[in-house]
Amino acid sequence: MPNNVNDCALVNFPKIQDPRGNLTFIEEGTHLPFDIERVYWIYDVPGGEERGGHAFKQQQEVIIALSGSFDVVLNDGKSEQVFHLNRAYYGLYVTRMVWREMRNFSTNSVAFVLADTEYNPLDYIYHFEEFLEFRESEGKH
Repeated sequence: MPNNVNDCALVNFPKIQDPRGNLTFIEEGTHLPFDIERVYWIYDVPGGEERGGHAFKQQQEVIIALSGSFDVVLNDGKSEQVFHLNRAYYGLYVTRMVWREMRNFSTNSVAFVLADTEYNPLDYIYHFEEFLEFRESEGKH
């Protein structure tokens, strides 16, 4: 059965406060529900632009707002949920087969993404109707 938006959740990371500046860390096997295979970041997003607009057949990820803020809109074909990310000490776990869009980027925002797969263009679903069809066919197995 395909995953849904209720399988996605905010993940808190350790925050060590210090008057000289805070520190947050992530340890594989402790803070994430998967092993990290790839890390990438999105930055310099022009005002009004959106990122994402796809789903992954297999990839899971955690999205973190390292700087600034943005919204992540998740959709499983039946329900939609919006998460506002604006702190570097938590991230959004997004499971496979959930449509994601990122919007409302603030100036100088940085989206930092930890993924459990290497880049594979065949893992992406770029059209929402195709995503819905894929989910339906996956649910029949």
